[in-house]
Amino acid sequence: MTGGRRPQVPDSYQEAVMSQQSSTPASAGVPGAAADRARLSGGLIATLSGAGLLLVFMLQNTEPVTLTLFFWEFSWPLWLFTLVVASLGAVVWIGLGILRRHRRRVARRDARSG
Repeated sequence: MTGGRRPQVPDSYQEAVMSQQSSTPASAGVPGAAADRARLSGGLIATLSGAGLLLVFMLQNTEPVTLTLFFWEFSWPLWLFTLVVASLGAVVWIGLGILRRHRRRVARRDARSG
């Protein structure tokens, strides 16, 4: 190597190369390839761990609790309240992810066309 410097590459070339990259590895579909082995991603591990902890929490907390919101007052089992709140949180989380993905897609489309 000569001094450890990398040659300058025009931005248009980098964009073209980046847009041609595939999300699937080259060894996909090859029998016995490492890509064919079932692997757990970090997101799946986190989701399964969170669901397990939520289940344990719900099984240990079955006593009824009184909930008060403004002028409403009602009694629910704590496990049901936990399940409802976790479900609403998951819906909001997924919804925000969809909005983010849509905004990024629109921004990429605008950048390509204009």
